[in-house]
Amino acid sequence: MIKDMSGSKKAGDHPVADAAWPARGAGAARRKDGMGRAGVLLIVCLFTLPFMALLFGGRAGALAVWQNAAKLPVMGGGLLNVSRQSAAGADELFGGLLSPGSDRRACLSRYQSPHYYKHSPYAPSPHLLRKLRDYEARHSRCAPGTRPYAKSVDHLRSGGSSSKEDAECNYVVWIPYNGLGNRMLSLLSTFLYALLTDRVLLVHSTDDFTGLFCEPFPGANATWVLPPDFPVADMSWLGVGSNQSYGNLLDGKKIADDPAKATAQSVPPYVYLHLAHDLRRSDRLFYCNDDQLVLAKVNWLLVQNDFYFVPALYDMAEFEGELRRLFPAKESVAHLLGRYLFHPSNSVWGMITRYYHTYMAQAEERIGVQIRMFSWATIPVDDMYGQIMACSRQEHILPDVVDGNAAASSSHVHGGSKSKAILIASLQADYYDRIKSRYYEHAAKGGGMVGVFQPSHEERQIMGQRPHNQKALAEIYLLSFSDVLLTTGASTFGYMSSSLAGLRPTMLMIPEDGKVPEPPCVRAMSMEPCFHMMPDVECRGKAVNKEELSRHVKECEDVGKGIKWIKGIKLFD
Repeated sequence: MIKDMSGSKKAGDHPVADAAWPARGAGAARRKDGMGRAGVLLIVCLFTLPFMALLFGGRAGALAVWQNAAKLPVMGGGLLNVSRQSAAGADELFGGLLSPGSDRRACLSRYQSPHYYKHSPYAPSPHLLRKLRDYEARHSRCAPGTRPYAKSVDHLRSGGSSSKEDAECNYVVWIPYNGLGNRMLSLLSTFLYALLTDRVLLVHSTDDFTGLFCEPFPGANATWVLPPDFPVADMSWLGVGSNQSYGNLLDGKKIADDPAKATAQSVPPYVYLHLAHDLRRSDRLFYCNDDQLVLAKVNWLLVQNDFYFVPALYDMAEFEGELRRLFPAKESVAHLLGRYLFHPSNSVWGMITRYYHTYMAQAEERIGVQIRMFSWATIPVDDMYGQIMACSRQEHILPDVVDGNAAASSSHVHGGSKSKAILIASLQADYYDRIKSRYYEHAAKGGGMVGVFQPSHEERQIMGQRPHNQKALAEIYLLSFSDVLLTTGASTFGYMSSSLAGLRPTMLMIPEDGKVPEPPCVRAMSMEPCFHMMPDVECRGKAVNKEELSRHVKECEDVGKGIKWIKGIKLFD
């Protein structure tokens, strides 16, 4: 739950938060006319209220900010004039990545989010734009409610093999699994797989996933939600032991492993692909080229996965050339597809924008800090805080502070340094409390104003609850609006934030054997998320070409000696 810790601060008490970041230039205009006593009082308020905001904290009133949508027009005041939403020249379509003409009111974030991002380092390639437009046409033609979809479902329900009519529309159904960061990276990977294989992506939307995102594809009938009457029941219970998993079908000789022998009539009507952290060796054959040629003949593929598997696709001859044409810059995959595919629903977007405009909009620099303590790599809170501060000093992330008498004089100097908003995203409140106290008790060097904010602190990750996922999604996007990012290595939550932001973050290294790592952090070599598992499989007696994967894993291992994903340890965000 989000706690209102302010005590004296009332719900919707917006002016305190606003005054932490005075609008630049307004004071100078008034001084020319003579301000008198009222002006002096205004100056006193402007210099006093930032410290009140810091004292009461960024969590104070957060519940009111996120929930009190009705007061937004009054609360917003002139903030839109100084925030990125009014920035001139923002490209609402991300360089053609998005299609024009969608209903703006149905999905406010689709065309508003470009105004909040500062970094867009890669333009989509012409080949990617053509591929996306082709996909959108195919999705509109094959989506639920269309004749091809109805025929494919009828064949699936009857248990019969695929027909020539089914060849027009093949499908991949994504099944949500694990935390929100895992889900977003898995869904993004599955969408790319659909692009590469000319399939239509549909989502098995569980209750805790429903209402998080807008429909991503244009068209009145182009839903990505799988209807509830889909003939495969209890999809959320599919797992490594399911009879229809590709690994078990291979082990039982119920599907040909030779693409020359497999036909649309001989393969099952659907195959379940278990690609989650606990997949077995036979399941990993999915990453072999010949197996992809077999799976291409299956009308329905059902996928359950909890990590980012795009790097493995580059080492498959079936996809490698197309991937290089789609993404000439390899590190742009998650960045471009994330901005294309994910658009927070209006309810979540309201949470994001209310918090942003209340606490972050007027800062000249926004610093996002995402902290995750994994159960398999824990250290005391004091040690983790020390690691964060050591990293900040090493990479110059958080503003330095001055001690003693210097603080009194520098606290009145506001012109030398940028005003900065530090957003803390963590399940725990400890790090926010300590960082907030640091800037309350000490002035920042150079005299710039510093605000420290944390939207929520759930204390633990809660699976299966929509409100928890809504707040998590809001914080992923708030982090992605940062100018600078410090994230936790191996955290899918951090991966998604930096990919959307278009930033190479600084990443906290993972503790090993209960000790703070040295160095405390490293600069990421890429915006791309790490692949948390090597396929490590023999493809029909021939080893997979692991050159690209080995290079990728080496880059990810550089985040810290303690990263253990290759050993199959389960990771959450």
